[in-house]
Amino acid sequence: MIELPKNLTVLPGLEVGIPTSADLLSHVLAQIRLTGDRVYSCSLAQEGHLELEADTGHICVVTEGALRIESDERGALVVDKGELVMLPRGALDQRLAASSAPSTLVLCRFRFDPDSLRGMVSALPDCIHIQRADSADWLEGMVHFLMTEAGDIQPGAALMVSRLIDLVVIRTLRSWVHQGAAPGWLGGLSDMRIASALKAIHERPIERWSIETLADIAGMSRSSFCERFTALVGRPPLRYQNEWRLALARGLLGKGSARIGEIGFSIGYESEASFSRAYKALFGHSPRVEYGLRKDIVRGA
Repeated sequence: MIELPKNLTVLPGLEVGIPTSADLLSHVLAQIRLTGDRVYSCSLAQEGHLELEADTGHICVVTEGALRIESDERGALVVDKGELVMLPRGALDQRLAASSAPSTLVLCRFRFDPDSLRGMVSALPDCIHIQRADSADWLEGMVHFLMTEAGDIQPGAALMVSRLIDLVVIRTLRSWVHQGAAPGWLGGLSDMRIASALKAIHERPIERWSIETLADIAGMSRSSFCERFTALVGRPPLRYQNEWRLALARGLLGKGSARIGEIGFSIGYESEASFSRAYKALFGHSPRVEYGLRKDIVRGA
């Protein structure tokens, strides 16, 4: 067992908090890992249907015509020219077709890392629609850049496409939050009281938070805070904090620059054994397995 300095709350080089001036939304989104691997354009004849790969996220940007998305649960949604729709888990039971006229689409394909704050990813709705009023200042330029890189055969083009898809996904989620209708954990960021508690958890993840303390930060009663936090974020407050700490630990394991026990200590666990049990309960494998996988990737790079 590693002998750790007793006068340190967080070990040098393992700072897991964020400054108070940091953008909370950016900090949360930075922990959601995804891989974008394809950008392409397609045309649909009138009433022509669009088939998408199952269990694969897509962003569909309408550059000509309109796209109709039908769902038994939601009914019909029309996405007009200059608008986009994000389908985090693919089409599922939704049916996509050109609406009333031939349509042209630009599509970005991506996959979320299944271990990347899975509670947050699963809380996203099946369909996120961003209208022209919320995309006019950024979407056209982004699409132009995407198509330029998609057609580039120079070295590094695939990485550029992946990074650009990251930006489109993040910009889409940010626009959606600003609409004020986002449920789940993103909705929590738009509620000032719950956001204040989330901010505290993110800034001081190793703090031994209690429900009472977090409720005081939010300016709410204990019962009202728990109910509101769980409804918006999709997780009770202390479970959310635990998953957040372990997600930060996973990022530190990926860097491979510190020992497992040190990483567990840096996020508030008193022993490597307790850290390993909590990590395995969330991710399905021990931090030692994760550490070994990351080392193998680095050696094979």
